[in-house]
Parts: sequence; structure tokens; C-alpha cells
Amino acid sequence: MSEETTTEIKLSKSEQSVVDAIEKLSVVEANNVAKYFEEKYGISAVAPVAVAAATPEGGDNAEEAKSSFNVVLKDAGAQKIAVIKVVREITGLGLGEAKGLADNGGTVKENVKKEEAEEMKKKFEEAGATVELQ
Repeated sequence: MSEETTTEIKLSKSEQSVVDAIEKLSVVEANNVAKYFEEKYGISAVAPVAVAAATPEGGDNAEEAKSSFNVVLKDAGAQKIAVIKVVREITGLGLGEAKGLADNGGTVKENVKKEEAEEMKKKFEEAGATVELQ
């Protein structure tokens, strides 16, 4: 096994206050902030992950070897009420936050075991939503 080295990032007081404020946001609010930064400044945290996932080293076995997934809601479809109910069941979010997630899409749950992620995906698809496992 190779040992990973990590570099500690030191933040100024003003930078830390921004991070603290973002950490207090709901999932939907944080998603909206991320979308704003993507549109306004072209900044995306998704790009490095997509590049890493696209490397040919893993081949077809990469997904099989992956032990945890992010469940991402792409489209709620025509039956948003049913999708909102599934979001609330899975996440425990309030009605407003669940509705925001159904309207805007985004990550429903992160680092979920494969079996649980597939079960969540099935529930969403039965409700008429489009979901990706990343």
C-alpha cells in the first residue's frame, strides 16, 4: 500500500469565517452556493472527481471495486410529491429542504454502501425520478 501525503491548508480568519458560514447551511443552500460559484466563476469541485473516475486504470472492474457511492438526484420527473417523500424518508430533511432538493437536484446522500445506494436508486426510480450513483 502506498502512503498518501496530505497538505494542510491554512486559512485566514476571513476565509475561515466563510467556511464556517457554509458549513452551517442546509444541503440545499450549500448546493445553491456551489451552483452559483460554478456559474459565476467556473469553479467546480466535481471536475477533479470526474477526471479521476475517467482514468482507464480501473477498467470495468473499477465500479465493482468501489465500496461506497454518492446518490445524486438528477431529475424529479413528473411526480415531485412522491420524490419529495422519498427524499424525506432517506435524508430526514424537512419539507422545504426536501422540496428544494427535488426541484434543483443534487447529492441526496454520500458514501453509501453499494447495496443501500442501489436500494435508494430503486425507490427514486419507482417514484419517477432520475438518479445516478457516483
